[in-house]
Amino acid sequence: MLLDQPLLWLVVTLLAYQLGCWLRDRTGAHPLAQPVLVAIVVVGTLVVLLDVDYASYADDTALITFALGPATVALAVPLHRQLDRLRGFVLPLLVAVVAGAVVSVASAVLLVRLAGGDELLARSMAPKSTTTPVAIAVADTLGGLPPLTAAVTITAGILGAVAGPGVLSLLRVHDHRARGLAIGAASHGIGTGRAIVDHPVEGAFSGLSMGLTALVTSVVAPVLVALLL
Repeated sequence: MLLDQPLLWLVVTLLAYQLGCWLRDRTGAHPLAQPVLVAIVVVGTLVVLLDVDYASYADDTALITFALGPATVALAVPLHRQLDRLRGFVLPLLVAVVAGAVVSVASAVLLVRLAGGDELLARSMAPKSTTTPVAIAVADTLGGLPPLTAAVTITAGILGAVAGPGVLSLLRVHDHRARGLAIGAASHGIGTGRAIVDHPVEGAFSGLSMGLTALVTSVVAPVLVALLL
């Protein structure tokens, strides 16, 4: 049976992502034509319609999961090419990353509580702005629900990739370094993928911001959650 073929969903996922890249190029990089978003919609629809077991899908696409590690490390390459732009920017960068992580965690927890959500939901939402593997680990440490955290984190990344650059332009943030820092801090790897396409400097600083935000969030999240809950 076709659905039982090894690596079928690996091929489907890669083709869906390629479709997203094609749509992005054909639409002039329209905000909604994000390859990750297109791939999620296409693959998710097929998985639901064909009633595919998630474990089978995960097994077929394990190679993509494995490649996420090296791909994240490879984000250091564009940053290396932009090292000269770090001069005089290190202190503002560190302040911005720490402030962004604190605001992200605190706002997530407080908004959930103000909206009537329970403590479990607040703990699950707290690390939403860091990269998915780190968010899952932090949520587990905080006593949240890692699967829910993963879904929220991916959603935050997609929303940041779709709306982030437009919002920054409306706010008249034109410095490519600042734009990259904001996108990486709010929408991690998915937003960084958008930033790399938009401008090499934005992509480099978004990748740096994503890594630093993950580090800072893993430190401050337990402290803030303990204080706020």
